[in-house]
Amino acid sequence: MKKVRVLLYLEVAEQLRKDIFSGKYPVGSMLPTENELEELFKVSKITIRKAIELLATDEYVEKKSGRGTTVLSNRPYNRLSRAESFTQVLINSDHTIRKEILDLKVVDLAKDDYLYPIFGKQVVCFERLYYLDETPYIYFCHYLPIKMAEIKEAAFLEESLYRLLMQKDFIISDFSDDFTAIALSKKEQLILQTTETIGMKRIRRSKSAAGDMIEYSEAIYNTNQHPYRITYEV
Repeated sequence: MKKVRVLLYLEVAEQLRKDIFSGKYPVGSMLPTENELEELFKVSKITIRKAIELLATDEYVEKKSGRGTTVLSNRPYNRLSRAESFTQVLINSDHTIRKEILDLKVVDLAKDDYLYPIFGKQVVCFERLYYLDETPYIYFCHYLPIKMAEIKEAAFLEESLYRLLMQKDFIISDFSDDFTAIALSKKEQLILQTTETIGMKRIRRSKSAAGDMIEYSEAIYNTNQHPYRITYEV
């Protein structure tokens, strides 16, 4: 019984997140009352309260006694809203950023492939290159659920990857980043147009509230051109 209850409140919280991201509940608006949400989702009051508590912990909503629940944010990765993205750090430093799609394709995976346990037989591979002041700087390779193959390439160029994932009902609850120094391969040197032999590799694993992997991505940075930096608001 306990497992079912946990799954229910996670499902309710994820659906409410989707509704916030879609604009059904805009920033500044009020969520329906607990009684209305009970009726809407056909669950108990405690399940609704747990779902709201989760959204409040992630700073998507604020609940005040006697006033209801207010939507605070519709941003992906909201718990990191106090830390600027690296791209925004560069823009704020008067650098120009340009993105270029290198490839977008469906890849068949063998059973012994390290991505097979995550995505199954097929995965969408999305490769792109970030230019810093018109010089290649970051080479990305994102691995995504096969459902993302339904999205046209032009959308990947125009829209945020995480907004596109939301459009296909993939809601990221948390992610982890691992960083390591690597020896650049000939391919990576060619793409980054550099003779540098050492770069920085970031592996990102993005998961849903249920713990399912949504995105596995690898990014190669030419840190000799510019160091990786994180700026926090305190």
